[in-house]
Amino acid sequence: MHLLASQTCSRDLDQLGDEIAELSAHLDAATARLLDLIREFDARGGWGNGFRSCAEWLSWRVGLDLGAARERVRVSRALETLPLLAGALARGELSYAKVRALTRVATPETEERLLAVGRAGTACHVERIVRGWRRVDRIAEAREAKRQHVSRALHVYQDEDGMVTVRGRLTPEAGALLMQALAAARETLYQRADGSSETPTMAQQQADALALLAETALHHGLDPGAPGERYQVVVHVDAPVLADPDQPGQSLLENGARVSAETSRCIACDASLVVMQHGRDGRAVEVGARTRTIPPAIRRALHHRDRGCRFPGCGVRFGQGHHIRHWANGGPTTLSNLALLCRRHHRAVHEEGYQLDQQPGGELRFRRPDGQVVPEVPAPPAVPRDPVHALRARNEADGVHLHARTAMPGWLGERLDVGYAISVLHPLARSASI
Repeated sequence: MHLLASQTCSRDLDQLGDEIAELSAHLDAATARLLDLIREFDARGGWGNGFRSCAEWLSWRVGLDLGAARERVRVSRALETLPLLAGALARGELSYAKVRALTRVATPETEERLLAVGRAGTACHVERIVRGWRRVDRIAEAREAKRQHVSRALHVYQDEDGMVTVRGRLTPEAGALLMQALAAARETLYQRADGSSETPTMAQQQADALALLAETALHHGLDPGAPGERYQVVVHVDAPVLADPDQPGQSLLENGARVSAETSRCIACDASLVVMQHGRDGRAVEVGARTRTIPPAIRRALHHRDRGCRFPGCGVRFGQGHHIRHWANGGPTTLSNLALLCRRHHRAVHEEGYQLDQQPGGELRFRRPDGQVVPEVPAPPAVPRDPVHALRARNEADGVHLHARTAMPGWLGERLDVGYAISVLHPLARSASI
């Protein structure tokens, strides 16, 4: 009797284990579909309705930890070029944990051999192989970085007609820095062109941008200015324009470039303020002392109260004080009329059609440009009464037939020799010491 009971209990436990394994395979197959949806949502910019990234939207909408959300987005993007790994996950043959690890190193050229690693080993084996693989990659990358550094060069010489020719090779990080600086200089020179003259070609714009960079660097070195003034952006704006963006008047940067009235209102929300009175001839007749729009004491109280950006799902710790009712329209600079917004969402409220108002109880309500309220907490999704049955039915309908041994690795219990495995699998292992 005791033996029979023991055998029955063992069979029950085996069935329970099989059910766990099968359901896990169903979950991995569903995760593949989830990653497909995330990739499409990310590519189409569905998160751009107030969020800075797809990961931040996932954290708000689905409740994922931000780090886990970033990993989901990373893996979803990687699988777009790794069809073998994506297919194995969709069929429940590889767990999400294995695929997540393999996508850190897999390329279209190496995914077939890495898929074999995933099928043969446990998740622990896969992680160890990936760590060894990355070590070989780092050795190869270090050699390549050294070669690039040695080959860096810049040649500047003057042609017979007086034009100066520039030709060179920069390391990737130096090149990225130069390209960013050129883009910023081009934007300064041409973004607000009024269209009255012919637009230069991109090559001509690049040349002008490089000249601006050189001029700015020399000026900065010869006359850096007082430390407190060195990094300020100055905007000249007429008072009527601040109060009503539709009113005529100027809204100019220090260099004379026009900015929108809403940009001026955004900057003026939280900036140093100097009031100037002008005579009819345009000359300044009186200049007031510089004051802070938001005094330091109120700013400290604002940061203490809000602890970060108030836009739903954001929470960036450092931000700008936003006047809910702008001070130019008579709004007071008091804690009750202020909200902390990060730079991204401050601009969204002023220039992208988002609206912010305060409810009678003091709560803030954000609306999208289409008028829809952005909820602090998204509505929970509808879940079927028997989600496991629904999941199995969906996989069956998609032709994914899963069982308890679908994801079972081919490992027979032998000891894993990471060094040997990498030497066989990695294309660069023969030339790199691990």
